Amino acid sequence: LRDLGEPAEILVEDNARLANLIGRGIADRGFVSDQVASLRHASDALREASFDAIILDLGLPDGDALAWLSAERGRADFPPVMILTARDALGDRIAGLDAGADDYLIKPVEIDELAARLRALLRRPGNRSAPVIRIGDLQFDTATRVVRRCGAAIELSRRETDLLELLMRRAGAVVHRDAIVDALYHFN
Repeated sequence: LRDLGEPAEILVEDNARLANLIGRGIADRGFVSDQVASLRHASDALREASFDAIILDLGLPDGDALAWLSAERGRADFPPVMILTARDALGDRIAGLDAGADDYLIKPVEIDELAARLRALLRRPGNRSAPVIRIGDLQFDTATRVVRRCGAAIELSRRETDLLELLMRRAGAVVHRDAIVDALYHFN
């Protein structure tokens, strides 16, 4: 697990039990995920926070996930998408990739493979989160780990810096205690 700049994914899965299993599995492999059960909630989450990737189920209760993906894909800050679905026909895989998915996995999936494919997605060039996160007059350079307010450097401990990064990456959203504890105290 990286200190706290671990990759943050949004997992769009309406089966709560499966979402929890996948979330725990990828957390054990260095990822943090927010879980939502509908396309509407996914759109809301993407407006509220920045994510490094999306894991998208196709069988969602509130609409056509491929149409949603095609429509959302045009946003400049849209992260890479991995479709994770039970739809295994060749035509489904082609449609998913043509709709804008960067990868396509069929359920059931081995968590190690899912994590490896997420790492591969994040290594690809293209849209990435900005190296400097800015909120008001506060800025955090994720590469150098330097925090500045009004241009002046602020000295923080490693753990304080990690917490600040987590909160800045999730600005405007509630960050649950468990996510903070996992991010700050979870050991690889």
